[in-house]
Amino acid sequence: MLYTELIRLWDEAVQAVDSRDWEGALSKLTQITEPTSRTLFVSACVYIALGQLETAIKALDQTIAKDERLAVGFFQRAGAHMMAGRLEEAMTDCIWAQKHMRGNSVIDYRQLGLRYKLHTWQVMYNAAAVHCRMGLWEKASDLLATASQERGGGRAGPLEAALESVSKGEVLTPLLVPEGEVFRPRKQDVEQLQQRDFLGKAKVISSMIPNDDFGGFEPLRLQKPGYYEPKGDGSQDSRYMRLRSTYMANGPGELTIPSGGLVFVFSDGALTVSPQSSTMGREA
Repeated sequence: MLYTELIRLWDEAVQAVDSRDWEGALSKLTQITEPTSRTLFVSACVYIALGQLETAIKALDQTIAKDERLAVGFFQRAGAHMMAGRLEEAMTDCIWAQKHMRGNSVIDYRQLGLRYKLHTWQVMYNAAAVHCRMGLWEKASDLLATASQERGGGRAGPLEAALESVSKGEVLTPLLVPEGEVFRPRKQDVEQLQQRDFLGKAKVISSMIPNDDFGGFEPLRLQKPGYYEPKGDGSQDSRYMRLRSTYMANGPGELTIPSGGLVFVFSDGALTVSPQSSTMGREA
């Protein structure tokens, strides 16, 4: 599969996700014949949004198979396993997610195209949620108490609320990557899909050389002596001349010509500025 085709389908699927068109997103994702771990993660998120947990778990299995160190993949699959009632599998995924945090308190996935930060306390929260479903309330409380020690922006509130729920014997709702947050292709790759006109559009350009009838490519013009010499309506005295001093216009219709400028002199004395930059003719 061409990489450009992969990017196009991936981008169109993400646009459908943004519009909450889950079926439309799946129609694009299923056309990808060589999915990556990130496009498979997108598929899993769409299946979860549609409530198709078994298919979502299979997509996450493939995601992790392609990237076995993707902590957010284990985290998402742990939540899906819990929702499907597979507690042992959910606990195993929490353990693997914690392992692949690699000692970091947070992993920011924005560089990979996912606008989401996975925190260690979120992984521990899901582990506590599994213990709640197993009836191990004390272990759930211990996990939440340990997680609450990691103070930071927005961490204390949900953990304290979770501790209070556990103390009341209430089962915790598993955490997942927020709906609509998926891996996205790089902006630069998407922009390169647009067609570009490197040659530009043809333009008709009129020559500044009087009576020039050449219609070809300028660099291919034959370079002959006097070839650029304009013709002055049958006059034999027309010629190029270079001004020794600046000529100031005396009225409307006249030009001011700096010293050293080339002019073409017709037989009637009229002056015409020439585009030539080389020295030609005689000095005026």
